[in-house]
Amino acid sequence: MKANIKITLKNGVLDPQGKAISHALEALGFSGVDSVRQGKLIEIELAESDADRARQSLDDMCRRLLANTVIENYEIEILG
Repeated sequence: MKANIKITLKNGVLDPQGKAISHALEALGFSGVDSVRQGKLIEIELAESDADRARQSLDDMCRRLLANTVIENYEIEILG
């Protein structure tokens, strides 16, 4: 079973990488970019056929390692 985990910073958390990307885009001549928030996408393939068990396992992975739940949100997408 494949899954994608999208991790983003919570609202109100400063994003220095997003700010750097925004400045770089402006320096390259891209105008009209109001703000940039940087995140990460993790692709995982599991040896699991039950979607509910896979989601529970992925949620545990996020809470224990993949996401810093103090400052980050995560979304799990089961692809099949």
